[in-house]
Amino acid sequence: MGRNLQSGERLRPVDLARVHGLSTQAVRNYEEAGILPAAGRTPHGYRTYTPLHARALRAFLALLPGHGHPTATSIMRAVNQDAVDEAFRLIDESHAQLLDDRRTLQAVERALSDLEGQAAPHPDTGSGPERTFIGPLAEKLGIRPATLRKWEHAGLVRPRRDPRTGYRVYDEVDVRDARLAHQLRRGGYLLEQIAPLIAQVRAAGGLEPLEAALDDWRGRLSARGRAMMSGAAELETYLCERGSDRETSP
Repeated sequence: MGRNLQSGERLRPVDLARVHGLSTQAVRNYEEAGILPAAGRTPHGYRTYTPLHARALRAFLALLPGHGHPTATSIMRAVNQDAVDEAFRLIDESHAQLLDDRRTLQAVERALSDLEGQAAPHPDTGSGPERTFIGPLAEKLGIRPATLRKWEHAGLVRPRRDPRTGYRVYDEVDVRDARLAHQLRRGGYLLEQIAPLIAQVRAAGGLEPLEAALDDWRGRLSARGRAMMSGAAELETYLCERGSDRETSP
């Protein structure tokens, strides 16, 4: 992107900024954050950069989509402090998180598949095989009863009350909604995002409305994976040029 830079060429902050559509203040901020190596200075105190700084900036911007700003910043700071193993550890953690997110998506898809294969619920009587109470349902999902009560207040589940005891009774529809809420929460969805999805499921009488959300989720995970590969390639180039620059320095 932009013109080819020659080794030893001196660049101004505006030169780096223009190539990537950034402000000169952003470039200075990146240097102060340790994302870029320390700049040289002219006799009058002005910053001067080199093609190595340009490569560092490209690496950081390539890391951003896959790792996010905090982790990308920490990776570049570690590299510039010669703590390369720490940078690799941070990258490994991001990949582990992506793998965990993929497994969560698969769990959601399995849960939906299981739910689709169940017999039709009986919301009018609550007498289906999934009729249960708050304690057993919370234990089955691996959550606290307080979480189910919170979900009820948010409209994610709507258990009826036993007229004699006042206990919450969850029928098959409620169990289905609780399972969906649990899996979507694991997938990073907020309660306010889950509520309309479950409302669509109720209105449609089935799980089809979630297919678009799952497709979007799957697409975002794939985009992160590709971005991580692109970021790794740019970071490797920066590491190589950083090492070569040191070897040629007097």
